[in-house]
Amino acid sequence: MRVFVTGASGWIGSAVVPELIGAGHQVVGLARSDASAAALTAAGAEVRRGTLDDLDVLRDAAAESDGVIHLAFKHDIAFSGGFTSAAEADRRVVETFGEVLAGSDRPFVLASGLAGLVPGRVSTERDGLISDSEADAARQIDGPQARQATAHLTLSLVKAGVRSSVLRLPPTVYGDGDPGFMTTIVGVAREKGVSGYLGDGSNRWPAVHRLDAAHLFRLALEKAPAGSVLHAIGDEGVPIRAVAEVIGRHLDLPVAAIPAEAAAEHFGWIAGFLGIDCPASAVLTGELLGWQPTQPGLLDDLDKGHYFRTTSA
Repeated sequence: MRVFVTGASGWIGSAVVPELIGAGHQVVGLARSDASAAALTAAGAEVRRGTLDDLDVLRDAAAESDGVIHLAFKHDIAFSGGFTSAAEADRRVVETFGEVLAGSDRPFVLASGLAGLVPGRVSTERDGLISDSEADAARQIDGPQARQATAHLTLSLVKAGVRSSVLRLPPTVYGDGDPGFMTTIVGVAREKGVSGYLGDGSNRWPAVHRLDAAHLFRLALEKAPAGSVLHAIGDEGVPIRAVAEVIGRHLDLPVAAIPAEAAAEHFGWIAGFLGIDCPASAVLTGELLGWQPTQPGLLDDLDKGHYFRTTSA
């Protein structure tokens, strides 16, 4: 297939692109900078210059493609206090793709999140399926729940003749070169001189290696039935204290609970995420698509040491 991919040069996209090309697909990647364009060209993809706000560019690229994978999201805006704005921009992109793909039965895969989906218990692919009225309410929330409305819209495109699916990602998609949560937590520990956690540290984060996630995106594109909700989960739930202990061991730092009243000052922007308990399962995804993670788990990957390299190493 000729596949249009947004976020193609990002942390996950840069794994999805070679996964697709390796399976014989032709990839067209959206690039908003010269550096992104160069990275895509080097990976063997065709470049389409533009941003998520260039709806005409997105419309034309989708019209010329056999399928679309939408990975991009305005994380910079979302994590600086504008989640509603980022979510609304994302919704406009999905609406644009929906209009182009309507009646074609072509695949459209949306990357979404599952943090906080059903706190305190293991979530499955059947959780978080909301009604039209709940989706309208979710659009007004300035937080991760706003993305549920976009996921709901994506699944509703089935009625318009689109083979749409939603692929939910855990809080941490890890691996060598990870620019996300794990790298941030390691950086905080190094800066503060202590590897911290909140409460008793028993709250659990699901996780997936980015190569396993990339493989699932390809399977979703190729064969996910219309209306599928998929979970990219390798570890169902890793206790945050266990993460802190590995970090403390590698950096030779004490491991300690950080009082709730000091969390924001100690951890910065990530404090609001660190205490979430959101274990998740991918059993139904495995049964549907035959997907099984093959990469090391989060703690094993942390133990490889690449998160603890210094710039002078």
